[in-house]
Amino acid sequence: MSRLVLVAGIAALLGLIWYTVPDRVDYSMDRVVTIAPAQTPTRMAPFQVRSYTLTPVADFVINARLLSKSIYSFDKGADLVPVDYALGWLQMANPRVLKEIDISQSGRFYHWYAAEYPIPRSDIESESANMHLIPATDLIEKQLKSMPEGVLVRLTGQLVNITETTTGWSWNTSTTRTDTGFGACEVIYVTAVIKGF
Repeated sequence: MSRLVLVAGIAALLGLIWYTVPDRVDYSMDRVVTIAPAQTPTRMAPFQVRSYTLTPVADFVINARLLSKSIYSFDKGADLVPVDYALGWLQMANPRVLKEIDISQSGRFYHWYAAEYPIPRSDIESESANMHLIPATDLIEKQLKSMPEGVLVRLTGQLVNITETTTGWSWNTSTTRTDTGFGACEVIYVTAVIKGF
């Protein structure tokens, strides 16, 4: 057997193995599944953005998969918070797990459904969340709005509470990843966004 035939045979075998690996999983997500969101005390003072006072409660960094994205234009607070991301980390960044879960967003909430839980329900709830995003700059707003669903993304900024100066209307952030339902969403003042870190 010539060397050329041997090389061609090995290449064909490797190709066959590649195409028969279940689901062709993107193992680049391994960098995400071992990293939970990082929340640390902040020294940042309250600051004004147009008619809103933002009060930072923690510095925040999250590495996650973008499960779903929703852009808002007309609801209360949309001028400050134009984008919501449903994000998943640890097991909820794993494509094998996500194949078994239907995900959607509406009314500033993130919804999921699974006929059978691929992981415990408590892990689905504690390793994914809907997050309200306040872009720090016009460029960051464009980046957030154009981010394709399914990619890995890193957001850096602060968890903040919002108060509208003129009316007293408020919107507070969650400070834990284990809550669910009304009030469980994080409100993030986003100072940096990286796609596919």
